[in-house]
Amino acid sequence: MYEIDDIVNKVHCADCLQFMKLIPDKSIDLIVTDPPYGLNKKIHDGGTWSTKAKFDDCLKWDYLITNECWKEIFRISVNQIIWGGNYYTFRPSRCWLVWRKPLFPTMSDAELAWTSFDKNTKVFDESRNPEGYKEHPTQKPLSLMKYCVNNYSNKNDLILDPFLGSGTTAVAAKELGRRFIGIEIEPKYVEIATRRLQQEYLQL
Repeated sequence: MYEIDDIVNKVHCADCLQFMKLIPDKSIDLIVTDPPYGLNKKIHDGGTWSTKAKFDDCLKWDYLITNECWKEIFRISVNQIIWGGNYYTFRPSRCWLVWRKPLFPTMSDAELAWTSFDKNTKVFDESRNPEGYKEHPTQKPLSLMKYCVNNYSNKNDLILDPFLGSGTTAVAAKELGRRFIGIEIEPKYVEIATRRLQQEYLQL
């Protein structure tokens, strides 16, 4: 098993399933993640995805998450916020998060996050990415991830994102005074996440 202090506040280039197997039970306060939705299967089956032309590596990582991986996610963490509720539902939840994005005419009007919390459902309005750039096809706005971290964890809590992508969850955690662990399998996105965190360190 990993010693938590050895892996905290770092971005790890790894397969998240194998990495999580070495994390002790319930040692993570909160997992905040936006996992792959399995859209690569849709493309293989003759469907389309509007970002495919720009992000042609999506077929490598946009796969459906296995049951074994979900078991590890729930084993190592106390609470979870999992975006993609449109695709993944685990058990009834009173506290769904809704990201309403009315100015995305070619996409869904909203995205859903399943949570483990016994709180009221909340709606977050953000019609665009206020940071003005997107280095990953499913990159969530920093403001959205900060909302999740700020409202569902406490200072110095340990936040894990096993599908870190371009690093937004880790940046949100760092900016809000939480510890973080980021896991990302694609080296290209690990480099982007690391750069964003270095920029965040300089800003702080």
